[in-house]
Order: sequence, then structure tokens, then C-alpha cells
Amino acid sequence: MTAIASIDPRTGAHVSTATPTAIDEVHRLTAAAAAAAPELDRRGRAFRARLLRAVAARLEERRDAIVALGQQETGLPEARLNGELTRTAYQAEFFAAVVEDGGYLEATIDHAGDTPMGPGPDLRRLLVPLGPVAVFGASNFPLAFSVPGGDTVSALAAGNPVIVKAHDSHLGLSQLAFEALVQACEDVDAPAGTVGIVFGTEAGAALVADPAVKAVGFTGSLTGGKALLDIINARPEPIPFYGELASVNPLVVTAAAAAERAEAIASGLVTSITGSGGQLCTKPGIVFVPAGPDGDKLLGAAAALIAESAAHPLLNARIAESYQAIAASYTAAPGVKELATGAAAPASGSFGSPRLLEVDAADFTPAVAEECFGPSAIAVRYASAEELRDAFAVLPASLAATLHTAEADPELEALVDLVKPLAGRLVFDQFPTGVLVSWAQHHGGPWPSTNTLHTSVGATAIRRFLRPMTWQNAPKSVLPPELHDDAAVPQRVDGRLRP
Repeated sequence: MTAIASIDPRTGAHVSTATPTAIDEVHRLTAAAAAAAPELDRRGRAFRARLLRAVAARLEERRDAIVALGQQETGLPEARLNGELTRTAYQAEFFAAVVEDGGYLEATIDHAGDTPMGPGPDLRRLLVPLGPVAVFGASNFPLAFSVPGGDTVSALAAGNPVIVKAHDSHLGLSQLAFEALVQACEDVDAPAGTVGIVFGTEAGAALVADPAVKAVGFTGSLTGGKALLDIINARPEPIPFYGELASVNPLVVTAAAAAERAEAIASGLVTSITGSGGQLCTKPGIVFVPAGPDGDKLLGAAAALIAESAAHPLLNARIAESYQAIAASYTAAPGVKELATGAAAPASGSFGSPRLLEVDAADFTPAVAEECFGPSAIAVRYASAEELRDAFAVLPASLAATLHTAEADPELEALVDLVKPLAGRLVFDQFPTGVLVSWAQHHGGPWPSTNTLHTSVGATAIRRFLRPMTWQNAPKSVLPPELHDDAAVPQRVDGRLRP
């Protein structure tokens, strides 16, 4: 087999090599995961909490090596990778607490008794693990959405074995992080097959097609996500696919907000556009700015900051090529003009120059509503609520939508009604980049998120990898502990929450 190589996007130098996983080995891994699944469930919540905390500890042990290798394979700066590793370890600790709380199980008990429908049986309902989960590592989050990331730890927390498909851009980092997972499993004597890893496109396709795999988590391109969906739809047993595939994350500045703080909004906007090279799924790619002097002031300040910005290393050559192609298609579209471009990209490596473009709302079309993954944004100038509404009709849905308004802004209620159907998170007077791992977080939305009901960040991410099951008139000896009458977890008993 031809080896896969990861490349330093800053220099073009070779960093790491991996051999594509043979299809027979993929099947061996999925069989081991299927064998581990019942035991991982039987070990219970306290065991899984220990496993997740062991994952966090083993990642922290490798911090220096992870950050150093991550810089080489991704071009991301040291501070960003240190912060991402902190988040990744915290996610594992966070899901340990979610598991211990037990509320995620939705434990529900209806005792036997008379009902308007006649005598009712004893019914007890709980969420149970789906089975082995395939997780695809993301290029732009080599830790938090990759081998040890949120999909992995939420699936483990739910009681499912995980097999990760490593991203080709950071092969060495994937292996290093996987070693931390393996060692954490050894620390707590987890069942053999609890975690696995595969390398290469063909192995990833075989993983998704394998009948032992019961769900797939994916963060990546629309093209890649659709290819995996095609494989899933061709399976005799289709399975859940949870993908975050693209997002333009519209940001609206009202006339009152532009008059009140144009320069402050411009500064925060440029930071949000260019942070991590603009390679965040929550980057505001389309910015609606009012026509007139206040909007001109805002964009003038933003353009000046863009012009002073350095070129950013992009994650790999494919992303760099796509960035250049989409940016060129923007500038070729009718009515689009370039307001500012940052420093030119170096001759070697994979870089992208920051860009700020402008188009009138009347000229805003689907041709310039495509996600441009990199440090760019397009400002859409609108002169009325009607123009803004018409422009929004062109937009695809997004993970987040942002509103910059002023106190007692007369446009606020209408704007909320406008953006709600298109986003999973509404941000007010801040910027959408940066997604806190918390109980109330939601990171998802309508298509091109592939399941609008679920999130990939926050406590309820665990819900993706569970299914409901009811026990009717079951003896106590076969009931899960969480369905006992004296269980120390939140329960809904005969219609009332307890405690």
C-alpha cells in the first residue's frame, strides 16, 4: 500500500507517515468493538467516568509533545493548540460529570395501575448505548474534534466503543493522541476493543459500511459528508450520521449598532474572521452591514485591519487551493468588489491572504453565499429591512447567527424572527467563534448540519449515541440500576420529576 504523509503547511516539509489500514484489519477492529460493547455497558457509569478522567490525565501528560507535533502538522500556533488541548481534556472531564449525574439517561417509570385506558402495566424507560461508533477526525480541530475529541468522549460516555478514522493532515498527532486513549483504557482495565483507529480513505469507507458500526460522527467538508452518507444509505441497515458539513454563520449589524460602536465591531469582526486562519466552522463568513456613513465607517476600519494582517498558514494544500478558488469566484461575481487584502502568501507552503469583500444586497446571490473556508468574509450592504429579508432568503442554514444591536433597538424582534429558522445558536453583541463546552451549549442546526435535533458540543452531545428502550413488567433483577425505585439519578416517576 502507498503510505500516507502529513505535511507541514508552513514549509511543505514532510512530517509523519502512516500505512493505510487494510480492510481485513478494519473488520477485526469492528468485531473487537462489537464484542466490547456489552461489557462496556455492564461496567456502568462510575467505570466510564473513571475512563474519561484517565483520558484527560493521559492527554495532559503528553501536552508538550502534542503541541509541538501539532504545530508541525497543522501550522496552528502554540497558544491555539495549548488552548485546544485544555479544552479537549476538559471535555473528557466534563462528560465524566455528565455520566455521574445520570440525568442524560431520561429514566422514566410508570408504575402499574388504573388508567383511563384500563389497567396499565409497569413501564420503565431508559436510554441505552447504540453500539460501536465511527468518528472521523477533523482537519481544523486536530484534538477537540479528532481522535480524543468531543465525538469520541461523548460516545464513550454513552457506553459505546469508538473507532476513529485519523485525518490525513495530522497522522502523527492522531497516533500520539490515540496512544493516550489506549493507555487510559489500560489504566482502568477497559474491555479490549474499547478504542481503535484506522488510516486512509478506503479504510474510512469500509468502517462506515461495516455492519458492526451503529453510528458515525463527522466534522468536515460537504463533499466528504455526502460521500459518507451515500455509503450509509447503501447499507442494508442505515445508521445515524451526525455531520457538521459547512456553515457561513451570518452576522447582522443594525443601523443603531453601527452608529453606536462601528470601530469596536470592526475590530472584533476581523479577529473573528482571521483567528486560526479563518478555519473555524463558526467563522462569520457573511456580514450584513447597513448602507450609509456608519456602515462605511465600520467597513473602513475593518478593511484597514485586514490590510495589516499577515497571510495565514492553512491546514493543508487542498484547503489552500479551495480557498483561492472560492475567493476568486467571489471576486468574479457581478457587483462584488474587494475592500482589502492582507499580506501576500509566501512562495512555499500552504497560505491564505486575508480578504474582505463587499456586495450590495441587490446583487447578493447563491454564488457568493458559499462557505469560503479561510480568513475571508463578504460584507452585504443593505438599505432596508426588505433588502435584508430578501438577502437572507439566499442564505443556507448555519451553526450560528449573530446580531449586533443597540439598547432598545427597534429592529431586534424582527431580526430574531428572521434568523431563528437558519441557526442552532443565536449570538448577541459578541462573535460566534469560540464554543463553550457546557450543559446549555448547542452546536448544530438545519442542513448542512445533518441532524437538526442534536449537538456535537455540550452535555446533550451524548444523546446522539443512545437509543430509548422500555422494560415492561420486568423483574428487578434484570432492570438497569437507574430504573430501580430507589435509584440515585433523576427520574420521572408517574409523570412527576424526582427529585
